[in-house]
Amino acid sequence: MPKTAFPSPSGTAVAGPMASLAGLLREWLPRQRWFAGKDRPVTDLTLLSLTELFPGCLHLLVHTGHAPVPAPGGTTAGSGDCYQLLLGVRKHLSPRLGRALIGRAESGPLAGLTVFDALQDPRSAQLLLERLRHPGTAGPLRFEADPSVSVPTGLVPRVLDAEQSNSSLVYGDAFILKVFRRVQPGVNPDLEVPGALAGQGCRRVPAPVAWFRTTHPYQATLGVLQPFLPDASDGWTLALEALARGDDFTAQAHELGRATADVHLALAAAFPDGTGTETAGGPAGDQNSRTAAAMTERLTSAAHCVPALQPFVPRLRTAFAALEGCDSGPPAQRIHGDLHLGQVLRAGREWFVIDFEGEPSRPLAERRSAHSPVRDIAGMLRSFDYAARQRRPWRPEWARRCREAFCAGYAARAGWDPRKKHGLLRAYETDRAVYEVLYEARHRPDWLPVPMAAIERLAVRGG
Repeated sequence: MPKTAFPSPSGTAVAGPMASLAGLLREWLPRQRWFAGKDRPVTDLTLLSLTELFPGCLHLLVHTGHAPVPAPGGTTAGSGDCYQLLLGVRKHLSPRLGRALIGRAESGPLAGLTVFDALQDPRSAQLLLERLRHPGTAGPLRFEADPSVSVPTGLVPRVLDAEQSNSSLVYGDAFILKVFRRVQPGVNPDLEVPGALAGQGCRRVPAPVAWFRTTHPYQATLGVLQPFLPDASDGWTLALEALARGDDFTAQAHELGRATADVHLALAAAFPDGTGTETAGGPAGDQNSRTAAAMTERLTSAAHCVPALQPFVPRLRTAFAALEGCDSGPPAQRIHGDLHLGQVLRAGREWFVIDFEGEPSRPLAERRSAHSPVRDIAGMLRSFDYAARQRRPWRPEWARRCREAFCAGYAARAGWDPRKKHGLLRAYETDRAVYEVLYEARHRPDWLPVPMAAIERLAVRGG
């Protein structure tokens, strides 16, 4: 492989490899589940960092530029994202790695070589785990670990096929490595929060075992290794199985409410200033006003992108405006940020909460800031509604009972009842449904009727 393909030892990126990779990545990136810019053509690719992680595997941070898109008010705004890629480079690719193929480089320093997604290659995945087992550096990359936990060698890797905004590898049904695809400067909450909760003795969240990060072009978290629960089932699967059998799910929902409250209480203790970085201050009324303004802004932007929302905008704005006269509810604190049935696991009789990254589309600073715990509660209530709509005829009563049970379980542990914060809960449910409408319109148009039904309910009946 040509030496010009690699950066200097300091990790400074060189432009040469993009002559080989740019054309391939322009086609490959938009097809990936975790690529956020599917509705925006990639206009340019900039190599921010390139490191030879081990022979035949390149670690890249690539910035994608997107064409300006229409924005509310008639203005336009350009955008872009940074993505983490682990690319394998070989003369020939084994047929068993056909799904990993990106393409064959036709020009530049990699001309004549086959490029593929190295995370889908068992050999590369095993070498990546070895990097994590033996902390150290590779150019700008830093590999770190909890010295109290021993990770055995020889664990067989497999890629999780579940839809997600990142890529995950399971090693020997003992550990799971989440590799963050869309990278932002700063500490990722999926490393920060589980580590802090472990310090609180919270057993509802698997603690980080090892992780890696970069120091160039900025400080950022790149991946986290945690214990894997091989006998666990996620809440989404369990809910759908219960619906298919015609079973009640209220007992499980009640326990899930208690587990959510446990995590919120531990978060409040782990981050007593609300954020872990700065104090969340200001009178409650001011907080409600800022929250209402942010929700209204997101609604305006979403309605601009999804015309089906527009007829409901006036009534939905009323729900947000009503926040200013509401009891502010519990204090703002660190929360999960993207809580739903797919983010919880049940092993035996216990519920566990995973994936503290928050909504990947939101800025990292926002995801690390304090929010009302009602936001997490609203996310889970919306998830029960999603589950109930997966089978026909729709089971609204099943969803209603689960929602009630979840809130009752939460109240029993937290000491306050979300159902008594109706205006607050309605606003956060509405905000979540608006997010879902925009997400489904961009990624899964066939699912758009699910959040739109909630939009109609929230706009017409107020809950």
